[in-house]
Amino acid sequence: MSAETADNAAPAPKPAAARAGRPVGAWRMPLLVRIAAAILVLVSFVALLAPLLTPYGYEETNLLYRLKPPFWSSLSIEGHLLGTDKLGRDLLSRLLIATQVSLALALLGTLIGAVLGTFLGILAAHRGGWVDEVVMMLVDWQAAMPFLIIALAVLAFLGNNFYLFLALMGLAGWETYARLTRSLVLSAREQGYAVAVRALGARPLRLYGRHILPNVMGPLIVQLTLNFPQTILLETSLSFLGLGIQPPLTSLGQMLGDGRDYLLTAWWLAVLPGGVIFLTTLSMSLFGDWLRTRLDPTQR
Repeated sequence: MSAETADNAAPAPKPAAARAGRPVGAWRMPLLVRIAAAILVLVSFVALLAPLLTPYGYEETNLLYRLKPPFWSSLSIEGHLLGTDKLGRDLLSRLLIATQVSLALALLGTLIGAVLGTFLGILAAHRGGWVDEVVMMLVDWQAAMPFLIIALAVLAFLGNNFYLFLALMGLAGWETYARLTRSLVLSAREQGYAVAVRALGARPLRLYGRHILPNVMGPLIVQLTLNFPQTILLETSLSFLGLGIQPPLTSLGQMLGDGRDYLLTAWWLAVLPGGVIFLTTLSMSLFGDWLRTRLDPTQR
């Protein structure tokens, strides 16, 4: 091949990441984040298929087998891999169902808070004036108050039921989404594409729903991953205190609360659900921190 032919040859195509404006390998996960992601996939898989994986009914009792240790102990009994609790219920079955319940509550609560906060943030940025002042006043009020104290007071005065508990999960953290969305929308409204869309006479629903919101979704997704562990810990704290999920249903916090009286004699009752809580929240926090560096331009 002649030099002239080589000069006229088409340049080699760039990798997709480079064409998208990102350095090659920008989405490559460190080893610790890969482990965290694998744990999250495993926990999600277990939560989805929990009823199919339980060897016994999670309410099935047998007082003859109460407080039996896990399989590695010489005092364990066949068929109960992780031992039994104070009523002889299979701990593995209860742990699977508890994981499903806790993750479902945390996911629903996080999504409710994200939708509510995002809507109020867009409303405050769009309307301005007294609407903006009222929304920001509510944001500042909730941010200044420990939400656990608020939840305890509400459950103590109004009683405990599943829908009230779920509503409290949804109200946890909405102020963070509202403040973040408001600042992102106020900035995005001044961008050229938003000005052009408004000049063409687009209605607010089309402007925010089809143009502005997709462009500010990255930081909101990151905030959702960071808020999810906090919601799990809130559910765990309330259930541990006896104000969350009530029997016969179970959750990780309730199992942790039931095991606190047996730390010296049957430590596995508290350590096993506590370990699931620890690994899940830590893994989600690590994955959220990594995702923030990928989706938030200011963190790169």
